[in-house]
Amino acid sequence: MTNLLEIQNATKVYGSGRGKQVVALQNFNLTIPEKPAKIVTIAGESGSGKSTLAGLVLGFIGLTSGDILYQGKSIKDMSKAERFEYQRQVQVVFQDPYAVYNPFYRVKHIFDMVIKNFKMASSKREARELVEESLNVVGMRGEEVLEKYPHQLSGGQRQRMMVARAYLLKPKLIVADEPVSAVDASLRAMILDIMMRLRDEGNISFLYITHDLSTAYQIGDEMFMLYQGSVTETGDTIKIIENPQHPYVQELIGSIPVPDPTVKWDKDIVLPDDEQLRAKVDSGCRFYPRCTQRMDHCLTNMPPLRQIEPDHLASCHLYEDKPVAIAPSSVQAAPA
Repeated sequence: MTNLLEIQNATKVYGSGRGKQVVALQNFNLTIPEKPAKIVTIAGESGSGKSTLAGLVLGFIGLTSGDILYQGKSIKDMSKAERFEYQRQVQVVFQDPYAVYNPFYRVKHIFDMVIKNFKMASSKREARELVEESLNVVGMRGEEVLEKYPHQLSGGQRQRMMVARAYLLKPKLIVADEPVSAVDASLRAMILDIMMRLRDEGNISFLYITHDLSTAYQIGDEMFMLYQGSVTETGDTIKIIENPQHPYVQELIGSIPVPDPTVKWDKDIVLPDDEQLRAKVDSGCRFYPRCTQRMDHCLTNMPPLRQIEPDHLASCHLYEDKPVAIAPSSVQAAPA
């Protein structure tokens, strides 16, 4: 069976050959099957390459090397008609919904544009039925929101409408870039529940980009932990969060405060200039400057992803006794 999405050794390097180059994403591999639908979490701190990956999948930016296949076809080799269909089947929900709306139009405009551009309805009645169906999925009714302007809606309402707009096209994949970071806890739970229902009932897969490990734990089927463009740990979400193996992931999860006021957090964190290794293209573990368990050869050799247990891989020289699952590849510099 052809996979829905397959990312092969995706690498993105910013900067020309004449100046400093920044590796935003390095040798990234991911596979999402057609069925069953799944929620794949891309997690990491700011600057880890999460949004770069989203931009590559959506076609906003191009790869330096590697390839992205959708249903077996490279997206860079798609014809105009194939690209149009790809844009219909792969939708996006952004972090800031307000930035997506035009404040001069009523909110129904975001649905009208989709229906018109993709020629989804032959009459206004049919169009309204499609919109109502999409709004019902996210717990809203057209008569309550469609005639309003964006500023008249709450942040949660605006974000749910963006999920409804994405669902309107009946996509197979939704790239959700920090979709719940700007809403309160109750609405966050509602949006996450909508995502799980779309996965289970609509067979819609998600590429869920977040820095919030608690929400990743709630809904993620598979997780990729990124640090400075490299995968530090990947596999089953529960295994990673409950039993982290990479020193970075261990520190990240260990930094989450315990919800007990009697337990004081007295751990000091020293952050060096971690851009010094990001610019190095061909060698070394990117976490070396911050790692408490670093060894000399970590500075010169990029560790491969090794299988710690089934559905659980980590990229660290501490596990040299484990079998190599994915070997590292050198990054090709951008042309001058």
